[in-house]
Amino acid sequence: MKLFLDSANIEEIKKAREWGLLDGVTTNPSLVAKEMSKGKGFREVITEILHETPGPVSIEVIATDYETMLSQALKISSLGSNAVVKLPMTLNGLNATRALKEKRIPVNSTLIFNGIQALFAAKAGAEFVSPFVGRLDDIGEDGMSVIEQIKTIFTNYDIKTKILVASIRNPLHVVRAMIMGADVITLPFDVLSKLPSHPKTDEGLSRFLKDWENAFGSMEFPL
Repeated sequence: MKLFLDSANIEEIKKAREWGLLDGVTTNPSLVAKEMSKGKGFREVITEILHETPGPVSIEVIATDYETMLSQALKISSLGSNAVVKLPMTLNGLNATRALKEKRIPVNSTLIFNGIQALFAAKAGAEFVSPFVGRLDDIGEDGMSVIEQIKTIFTNYDIKTKILVASIRNPLHVVRAMIMGADVITLPFDVLSKLPSHPKTDEGLSRFLKDWENAFGSMEFPL
């Protein structure tokens, strides 16, 4: 199971790497635009992320037509060896995915909401498919059931495309994705930072330290 950070904020990315919890990064136009609003240019934002991230970094095109998608994808790919082109799950996106596969450029097919879309993206040659579970939950559907559906389809036909669970909203999404056998989970920083914590861990640590202080009168370590 790989953990990606869903962010374009370089400080969040550095912190996740310090924790040893950064296998890759996913960005989108909204996240990058937020960082650019602070005065950074697009290339500066992306170059920093590529340099700081030890694994794949998904960078999304902003075009919707095939020719411009392909042109933007080639520019994205040239930015670094760990750059992954993120394409929307549309017919033009599928055509661009197929063309990039022929050039051995990895693609993350994004905005996937059912098993059929995931299968079509895989057949076009996508390296990753990104189902958005939280957005399905928002409209009253069970987003995680789509992960189970995609996992079953990919297992049935021995499809090697990686399932990258996106739009994660809470730790329960993470646990269910792990149980279902997803390949990657991409998390916003606030969710990632909560995962190592548990109230019983905090309670136990507080008790151990209090018992030590009561026994020895100080928190000085004897060695």
